[in-house]
Amino acid sequence: MNSEFNFNELKAADRLPSPSGTALAIMQLVQRSDATVQQVTQLVKVDPALSGRILRFANSAAFGARRPIADVQTAIMMMGMQTVRNFALSLSLIGSNSKGHCPVFDYEAYWSRSLAISVSIAAITARELTVVPAESFTLGLLSEIGSLALATAWSEIYGECLSAAQGEPLLALERERFGIDHNALTLMLLADWGFPVVFLEALKLSFEMKVAKLNRTEQFARQLIFARLVGSYCVADEALRQVLLPDLIAEADFHGLNEPALLGFVDETVELWHEWGKLIDVKTDTRQSLLETLESRDSNLPGLDVLLVDDDPMILARLSKQLIAAGNQVALCRNGESALKHVIEHKPQLMITDWRMKPMDGLELCKALRASDFGKNIYLIMLTSTEDEDALVEAFDAGIDDYVTKPVSLRVLLARMRAGQRIIMLQHELEKESRDIQRYSAELAVANRRLKSMANTDILTGLPNRRYALNRLEQEAAAALRFKQPLSVLMLDLDHFKSVNDTLGHDVGDQVLTHAARLMRETARTNDIVCRLGGEEFLVISPNTDGSTALSLAERIRRSIEANQPQGLVLPYPVTVSIGVAGSMGAQPSWKDLMKWADDALYLVKQANRNGVRLASSA
Repeated sequence: MNSEFNFNELKAADRLPSPSGTALAIMQLVQRSDATVQQVTQLVKVDPALSGRILRFANSAAFGARRPIADVQTAIMMMGMQTVRNFALSLSLIGSNSKGHCPVFDYEAYWSRSLAISVSIAAITARELTVVPAESFTLGLLSEIGSLALATAWSEIYGECLSAAQGEPLLALERERFGIDHNALTLMLLADWGFPVVFLEALKLSFEMKVAKLNRTEQFARQLIFARLVGSYCVADEALRQVLLPDLIAEADFHGLNEPALLGFVDETVELWHEWGKLIDVKTDTRQSLLETLESRDSNLPGLDVLLVDDDPMILARLSKQLIAAGNQVALCRNGESALKHVIEHKPQLMITDWRMKPMDGLELCKALRASDFGKNIYLIMLTSTEDEDALVEAFDAGIDDYVTKPVSLRVLLARMRAGQRIIMLQHELEKESRDIQRYSAELAVANRRLKSMANTDILTGLPNRRYALNRLEQEAAAALRFKQPLSVLMLDLDHFKSVNDTLGHDVGDQVLTHAARLMRETARTNDIVCRLGGEEFLVISPNTDGSTALSLAERIRRSIEANQPQGLVLPYPVTVSIGVAGSMGAQPSWKDLMKWADDALYLVKQANRNGVRLASSA
């Protein structure tokens, strides 16, 4: 299926997951501007199961109520109608989509992991307040609903897609088959269900792993990335947990959690996950705690990954059975050539090889391994029928670590293997320390870059700040002088901004500033540098641009801000901007004079009717 994805067509055909019953009635009611808490309460009380779950949610650690909440209306008042709406939507989707017709799609595992993500993001946002934890809980629960939607809309085809994805990226296969992937479909569904834009933007950033700055939306995206790691950890088996653990520890550092703090956080999350599973009928499995995982990671190996090489099938059968009974994983090869291929592909920890084999004997095999990068660290034990000193010296020179004489005593062989195990463990520790050093170095480099970026970035708008603006303008002026090119600056000031802060508060003022900054950045050209000087003042540096061209740019920015008012805000005045423009050639005038000229031109616009642009004509 390569046709373009048609969301509305699928929605009309009722082929996508959708709310039903009480949840649908609540959604329709809350969409009305005149909806009241009492009306929502009456709808909720019609469904006793929903009533009980809302009370449980309102009293949960995720919501963080300061006192027990005993009645449904108080719970709805405390949670807010939008949160109740989203919670009812989530429960409705779980109830109607716990099973399906896609045999390859694991519905229980899907909801189990979604619940783990949900509990995780609520706990994370309670620690680092970016959004209301109760609302983040619902977003977490539905953050991968696109996968369920594909399994619902195209059960058979999506089953084939999941089967084929064992060796290929799933998202690419989905786009090839359906014209959309499950991440994009998740965003479409959540937008259709009325989730806030900031939630959708953060979720999109978390899918794309594009979290470079530290504004509120990107902080929430970073929290979602961490929550997905914790969710994956909760549902993983022990082998997969070991694989996930390094990324989990590394990501936890971004949230101020060292290993001991991470232990407590994840184990508390797992406990809450089990409790919520019982409450909303989502199956959760009892897994080993993170502390146990960390301890087992560094404990003695329960067994070794062993390669046994011998051309005698009787010896292979007897020794492999004994080594497996001792707790080891054993692979078998009949000659040196096949053993070499196995080592390249599977990298066993320890190899036991006979000396006398054809066409490649054990001695040649050892030399070949020691001469290669992939065989340098493997522990080698030679089986030999001789104890001749010269022969043994030759074998050690070839690279063996130990030997056992034939006929092989299992007790002696296991003792030699335990000695090898200690060497292998030391190698693992050294490799781990090396990886840790590399990781710490990389994290330090990232931290240094982040600190440098923070020092030059306005936290609210994400634009370069005054310090960066002045340094960059000085650099661009020097470049203009060197290459004899024009340089222009735009000084911008939002009109009537003080009235916004005075009448509506600084939170609304921050929204206006962020909105205007986004429009400036979108309207400016690629080589223009948009900066925030402070308050409602902005600066645009336009390299290789003369004054008349910069004036046109200023007019485009002015029109864009005038035409795109912030949604959902009732402001005393429309958001508009006054702009002063100044241009120079080379170093005439200096960059300081250029800023002063632009500022003077801005003052004249302010003195007139505001919401205009003006080009400075002379000093």
